[in-house]
Amino acid sequence: MARKKVVLVIVEGLSDDTALGLALSQVFDKDSIYVHIMRGDITTRTGVNSQNIVSKIGKEVTFYAKSQHYKPSDFKQIIHIVDTDGAYIPDDNIIEKEDCLDIQYEDDGIYTNNKARTAIRNQQKRENLYRLRSCGTIWKVPYRVYYMSCNLDHVLYDKQNSTDEEKENDAYAFAKKYKNKVEEFEEFICKSGFSVTGDYKESWEYIEKDLNSVNRYTNLCICIENELGNRMAGNEGED
Repeated sequence: MARKKVVLVIVEGLSDDTALGLALSQVFDKDSIYVHIMRGDITTRTGVNSQNIVSKIGKEVTFYAKSQHYKPSDFKQIIHIVDTDGAYIPDDNIIEKEDCLDIQYEDDGIYTNNKARTAIRNQQKRENLYRLRSCGTIWKVPYRVYYMSCNLDHVLYDKQNSTDEEKENDAYAFAKKYKNKVEEFEEFICKSGFSVTGDYKESWEYIEKDLNSVNRYTNLCICIENELGNRMAGNEGED
């Protein structure tokens, strides 16, 4: 029997793994899913820019691969899931409020106690995401980055500003809801009002427009639909 190919899924936090790890394992049931947690947003990390972000992610990939004695040919693909965090909204929709203890995301923009700092953060994130979405491979492995807008909690639970405790509780509830219900999970991600389907490049152009990056959208459906297409093609080949 052929060895299963590794699908490496990169996410930002533990709750992201809790919510999506099992569901994606069910989608990619012919492959071996490994979820790598970045512990934060690499696209806004200090010292990370469009010139070095690919190599920094590459180091994460090779560290895992070497720990498991994998080579590039052992991998099927790398799926990187990121939050948009409203990075593409006009600066006019970054609203400064002194009483904001943390950044708050709303349908009309971002509320913050430091507009200039948030604008700089957004620019860094935009530049890094443009580099990543233009990057077809990392360590010779097919790579694509998919977005959750304005963040994963927004897409999966329709909540924009969750506390850490809410994130954890909602993630466990989501995982439980779709355990052994892969078709329902696929329909939720691919056929909801927030699903941005179709062409990968155009899905990124869509999230750049107006206030879309602070509203509820994801293009992860493109990844799942591609896998469903591969699955159907494989089944047809067996007949």
